[in-house]
Order: sequence, then C-alpha cells, then structure tokens
Amino acid sequence: MKRKIVLWGHDENDKKILIALELVAKENKVNIYTFEEQLATELFYNLMMDDWRLGKEVNFPEGFKTVERPLSVTEDLLPENIKVHRTDLISRAKAEWHFAVLSSKLYELYGTELEDLKEKINALKEYDNKAWDEMKAFWSKVQKQIFEKNLFREHADKLSEQTNALFSRLKELRTKANAELEKVSKEKFDVFSARLDEIGEKVEKGLGLNPIFEELKKIQNEFKDTEFTRQDRSKLWKRIDESFKKVKEKKYGKPQSSGGGVSRIERRYQGLLSAIDKMERSIARDQKDINFQSKKVDETDGQLEMQIRQAKIKMIEERINSKKDKLNEMLATRTDLEARMEKEKARAEKVLEKKELEKVKKEMKEKIASEIKEKTESLSEEEKRLREAADAINEIPGKKKDLKKDTMLGAISTTLGEAIGDVVDTVKAVGEVVGDKVEEKIDEIKEKVEFDEKVEKVKEAVDEVKEKIDMDAKVEKVKEAVEEVKEKVTEQVEHIADKIIPDDPGNESSDEVVSDSEEE
Repeated sequence: MKRKIVLWGHDENDKKILIALELVAKENKVNIYTFEEQLATELFYNLMMDDWRLGKEVNFPEGFKTVERPLSVTEDLLPENIKVHRTDLISRAKAEWHFAVLSSKLYELYGTELEDLKEKINALKEYDNKAWDEMKAFWSKVQKQIFEKNLFREHADKLSEQTNALFSRLKELRTKANAELEKVSKEKFDVFSARLDEIGEKVEKGLGLNPIFEELKKIQNEFKDTEFTRQDRSKLWKRIDESFKKVKEKKYGKPQSSGGGVSRIERRYQGLLSAIDKMERSIARDQKDINFQSKKVDETDGQLEMQIRQAKIKMIEERINSKKDKLNEMLATRTDLEARMEKEKARAEKVLEKKELEKVKKEMKEKIASEIKEKTESLSEEEKRLREAADAINEIPGKKKDLKKDTMLGAISTTLGEAIGDVVDTVKAVGEVVGDKVEEKIDEIKEKVEFDEKVEKVKEAVDEVKEKIDMDAKVEKVKEAVEEVKEKVTEQVEHIADKIIPDDPGNESSDEVVSDSEEE
C-alpha cells in the first residue's frame, strides 16, 4: 500500500498544478503539497515519482503550498478548490489510508502486549508450559490478523521477529522436551513410511485405484494431526504428494501437452478464458471477504476492531470495482475472439471442401484415363489383325503379282490404317474432352468417326480384287475381319461417348448410315 501519491490536477482558477499527498498515520492526517506548473519541471516530476514516492528525501522548490487535512471517512481527501481527473485514485487512497491508520493502532496494541510477555519470559529460570501457551495464544491472535491482512507486512514482520525471539528462549528451556519429540517423530515417521511403501506396491501390482486413493486421503488426514519435527514433516509430506501423483497418473494417464496445431487465436482465447476465470474467482474471494467482514462487524468486542473491519470493507469494495472494469474489458475481448474464431473455422472448412473436391476430380480423371488406355490397347490388337490379313493376301501362293492388284491391296491396307488411325484419334479426343468442354468436342468426335465411308471404300476395293483374281477365301476373310473391327470400334466409341453424353442424337444418325450401307 502506497503512503504517498503524485498526480496532476487544477486549482480554483483552473490552472494546472502538480499534487503530492502524504499519509501521516500516527497523527491521522494527510499532508497535501501543490506545485504550480512552472515549478513542476520534468526533472522535478521524475524525482517525485521515482524517489519521493518510495520514501527518499527530495528538495521542494520555493513557492509550493502545503495543506493539512484530517483523515476522515465522511470528508473528502482533497479540499474543494483542488480538482483532479483521477478521482478513482483519490477514492482508493482515502479508503486504504483510513485502513492504514487503524492497522497502525492495532499494531501498537499488540506491541504493548508483547512487551509484557517479554518481561515475563526473560525472568524465567526453567521451562514454563503456561508461558508457552500464552505465547501460542498471542501468536495465534496475531497470526489471525495477519491472515486477514489487518496488519501491514512490516508490522507483521516486526511482531513475528520479536515473537520468534521469545519462542527461541522458551525452546532453549524445552531442550529435553524437544529431544523426546524427535524420538517420537522418528517412530511415527517410520510407521507412515511403511504404509506409503505398501501403497506403492499396490499401485505397481495394478490393484484397485479408488480404495488406494481413499487410503492415501486417510493417511494425509492422520499426518496433519500428528506431531513431527520440521524435517520429518517435510520429507513425509513430499512422499505423500508423490504417492497422490502416481495414483492419478495410473488412473487418468499422464497430462497431455498442448498440440502445435492450435491456431494463434485459439491459444489466445484459451489464455483469456483462464484469465477471466482467475479474475472472477478473485472478485468472488473479495466479495466473500466483504461478507465475512460484514458478519464480523456485529460480533466484534472492541470499537477499534470494528472500525478496522469497516475500513477494510471499503478498501475491498474499491478493489472489486477496479477488477470489474478489467473483467468487462476481458469479456468484450472474448466476444471479439469468438467471432474471429468462427470466421477462421468457416474458412478452414471451405479449404477442406476444396481439397476433397480436387481429390475426387483427380480420381475421376485417373479412372477415365485408365479406361481409355484399355480401349486403345484393344483397338491396337484389332489393327494388328487387319494388317496380318492384308499381308496374307499379298502372299497367296501360285498367284502372279499384279501391279493393279498390289495397288488395290495397298489401298485396302492404307484405308484400314486410316480408319484405325481415325478411331485411335477419336478415342484420344474423347480422353481430352473429359474435362469441361465435352459438349464442344463431341461434334469433332462425330466428324472423325466416319467409319461407313472408309469401310465402303474397303468393300469396293475387295470386290474389284475379287473380280480380277480368284481369291475368294482370302478376301472373305479380310471382309469378315473388316466387319468385325468396324463393329467393335463402333461399339467401343459409342460406349465411351455414352459415358460422357449418354443421350446424344448423333449416335443414332451414325447407326442409320451403317445400316444403309449394310443393306446395299
């Protein structure tokens, strides 16, 4: 708690002034020093903030003014002619300083009581259990005030130091009793250690963890009520704590560390939730303290203690108001982060959907490409058969080669090659248009699939060869092969085209042309 504060304000003429307030707790008053703007240089202001507030001496410039104000709960801390912007700082100082004055009076009362105990204990020649109990009662009373923070740290430390000195004196007189305590503590320490060893063995064997946990709680409660030396108590407490941790690890597993995949906003959000939780619990504790102090006000025996509690209530209320302001800011930040997290989540879902779509498209392309490859290989086999048939015609035994015949057979071979080449080109074109331009490319496929005209040319060439040379069997074989290839090629192309555009009317017109040529 600061006993000195420095801040800017304005006087009755609305001129800027530097204000310094100093609490004089023993006299229950506040000294107020004011410095006009021309006196409050940057150097002087820094000296006041860095040195004077911490208790160091600072020389004031000539021309400053001093005002003494009594510290009162009902009256304002500053006179009416001085205005400040940070009124919350003044209100908080007023509440804290009123508490400081009352706390100082309480410290003086305990100091007087401790002096009486000191005279009594220093006069002892041997250990007196009654004096020990009186010291314990006194320190318990002081410790209670320290726990409730009704005494400042420096006052509590002084009382603790003097009390410890008196306890040390009594402990010197109680050496024999301490020796006996060490002996008893060692025996009880061994008993507790054996029980903890037994629990450790049960855990390793994988026995029921709930009964083991309950047994540990029982040992812990007995430990708290058993007298030990400080060293034995520390060692035993450490072993009990380790046993609890081991049982929890067996039951719930080792605690998991936070993953690296958490986004920055989520980490900040989690940290903010933790901070909000701590702030809410802090406010709840302060409110609980207010309730406790309010309840104790009606139960106090002395006027001084009642005033201390009332002052403490006021101080806690100011602290709660400050914490609530911070909490409201954190809640607003939490709302903002939640909105940002929703946007980030939606964006991540879109990215995931896009990746899934790309994956499906890739799989479809690979599947169609595989089917096209298989059909192309099948057509290549048919082309090979036709070429073998044409070669067989050229190699008929006993037949005189004729230039015109060679020309006709060459035409057959060339025509078949062109037909097969067109089919292969058509299949490749089908593969290329599997993407987005199927409708535009299908007309090209129809123009390329002109089997009928090329097949008719093949049939005319075969008939002409048949009239000039007697090779009915070979020619019929070629014609059958041509018809078979034509049917298979047409069937395969229609199959592929149906996969892409199932109900294309172009296929029907192609079928009609083939039927007409067959009738002819």
